[in-house]
Amino acid sequence: MENRMNIYYDEKGDFLEIISGDISNCYFENEGNGIFKIVDKETKEVKGIAIFSFKIRTKNLEDIKISLPFKVNFSALKI
Repeated sequence: MENRMNIYYDEKGDFLEIISGDISNCYFENEGNGIFKIVDKETKEVKGIAIFSFKIRTKNLEDIKISLPFKVNFSALKI
C-alpha cells in the first residue's frame, strides 16, 4: 500500500501537521521555534512535520497552489 499524505490544521490552536504514512511508531523531534519533525523510531525516516503558529508565520505569503496528486519526501527536509 502506498503512503498517503494527511494534512491537519487546527485553526483555533494555529497548528499545522503534514504526515506521510503511518506515524504510530514515531516520535516528535524538536527543531526549535515551534517546529517539529516526526521521525520513525526504527528507520529514522522523517514521516512528517508539525508547525505551531502556522498562520502567524505565513500571514504575508500568497495562497499556496499545488497540483494533485503530489508526493513529498520529508527525508530531504532541512530545517
